[in-house]
Amino acid sequence: MALTIGVQMDPIANIDIAGDTTFALALEAQNRGHSLFVYEVDNMSSDAHTIWAHGNQVRVKDDIGNHVEIGRPERRDLASCDVILMRQDPPFDMAYITATHLLERLPASTMVINNPAEVRNAPEKILVTLFPDIMPPTLISRNMQDIKAFRDTHKDIIIKPLYGNGGAAVFRLQPEDQNLSALLEVFFAQSREPVIAQRYLPEIMNGDKRIILIDGQAVGAINRMPQQGEARSNLHVGGTAQPTELSPQDQKICDQIGDELRRRGLLFVGIDVIGDYITEINVTSPTGIREMSRFTGKNIAGLFWDCVEAKHPDHAGNTILSG
Repeated sequence: MALTIGVQMDPIANIDIAGDTTFALALEAQNRGHSLFVYEVDNMSSDAHTIWAHGNQVRVKDDIGNHVEIGRPERRDLASCDVILMRQDPPFDMAYITATHLLERLPASTMVINNPAEVRNAPEKILVTLFPDIMPPTLISRNMQDIKAFRDTHKDIIIKPLYGNGGAAVFRLQPEDQNLSALLEVFFAQSREPVIAQRYLPEIMNGDKRIILIDGQAVGAINRMPQQGEARSNLHVGGTAQPTELSPQDQKICDQIGDELRRRGLLFVGIDVIGDYITEINVTSPTGIREMSRFTGKNIAGLFWDCVEAKHPDHAGNTILSG
């Protein structure tokens, strides 16, 4: 059955297809005979009856520098799409949250991935706190005294924005570092949001695993190695992808969180694991499948669409799911 796929993403002409997961998902969908309508979140509109977007029908090609043919601009009722992939990058801010509210209003015949109501309820650095026995010591706060006490307890810590992404503004503060107060002043002057502090995990020097789960099941992983002298392993800030296998502890972590992901309708998820600990559960626009497929030969995008095609006829809707 050919499906109409809406892809809510950042400008498709500007992506680096060598490592772009959204492109890989779109290419696999097209190879299966599904059609692609691409739009940006800024081009969504709604009235009392309809949610629509201005965008373009596209065809994609696995050809660097010539990866997309963009059709004429059109306005489309998003309820006419069978599936919508919510794939724009964070930050997870009020614009992102507003998009989830609009997508939540679509009928059950339009399957939004991930479930927008549950995306809204599952910021990646907060969702992980549901699993305290497999996460490192963590504090969410904007109280300076509490953050200083956390550093006094754990000595070597990481501070980062609660709703950031891609390794941006992630700082390691060692016991002798005198910049904690000044750094917090900068954070709090820019935003009313708390920050997140975690105990530094020296195992990061052996890499940070990105594991992809589809419908709560682990399907692949890569190891992201930080550059020399870096505390961050994100590919966006110079980390390099290496092949890896799931350890018994990795599988234990996936088994522990899988039921909760399925219950929430979070079908496509990427988790970050350092040593024995999970540090984030990424539900907004997780990445990594192109690297995984290159290392293993496994068609991760194909596994994703197998799952979507099987679930679509029985899709329950885009609202918050009950336990």
